Amino acid sequence: MVGALFVVGSSVMDSPNGPCLCLDAHTRSSQNNKRILGSTGSSFTGSGIVFRLSSKKRVPRILTRRSRGRLLIVSEDVAGNYDDTFGDVKTQLVNYFTYKAVRTVLHQLYEMNPPQYTWFDNYVVSNRPTDGKRFLRNLGKESQELAERVMITRLHLYGKWIKKCDHGKIYEDISDENLALMRERLMETVIWPSDDSNSEVIS
Repeated sequence: MVGALFVVGSSVMDSPNGPCLCLDAHTRSSQNNKRILGSTGSSFTGSGIVFRLSSKKRVPRILTRRSRGRLLIVSEDVAGNYDDTFGDVKTQLVNYFTYKAVRTVLHQLYEMNPPQYTWFDNYVVSNRPTDGKRFLRNLGKESQELAERVMITRLHLYGKWIKKCDHGKIYEDISDENLALMRERLMETVIWPSDDSNSEVIS
C-alpha cells in the first residue's frame, strides 16, 4: 500500500521542540464512497492511532477496540473539532459553583445559626447538589431564604473566580500535564537492558 508521510506540529505546542504527530495517509475506495484512512504512531505511547475522514458529517467521537497493537480509532479530528459552543462545560461550571456555594453557606450557618445549619445539612445529604438548577428549584420549595442565599453566593464566588482565573496558566498546566503523562508512559514502555545482556556485550 502506497502512502505519503506528513509531519504535523502539535496544536498545543508551538515550540519547534514540541512533539510532532506523524501521519501516514492511505486512500481506500469502495462502491459507495471514497475516504482517507490515516494511521499515526507515537513514540510516547507506542500505540497506533487511526483517523477516519469521511465526506459525510458525523458527530466527533472516540472509539476504542482491542486488536493487534491495541489500535485506537479516532473519528474526525485529532484534537476533537467541536462544532458546538461548549455548553456542557458551562453547565458543569454552574453546577460546580452551586456546590461550592452550598458548602460556603453551610460553613456560615455552622458558625451563625446552628439549628438552620443542621436542617440544611440534612437536606443536602438527601438532595445532592449535582444538578444546580434542579437543586435550587427544589430547595426554594422548602426554604426560599436559603435558596436565594445560595444563588447570591454562587454568583459572588463566580465573580471572584473570574478575576483570579488565569486562562494562560490553566493552558500551560494542561500542556505540562500532558507532557508529564506521555513521559511517564514512555518510561513504562521502555525495555531496559538486563545485566546478563550487558555482560554478553562486554565479553
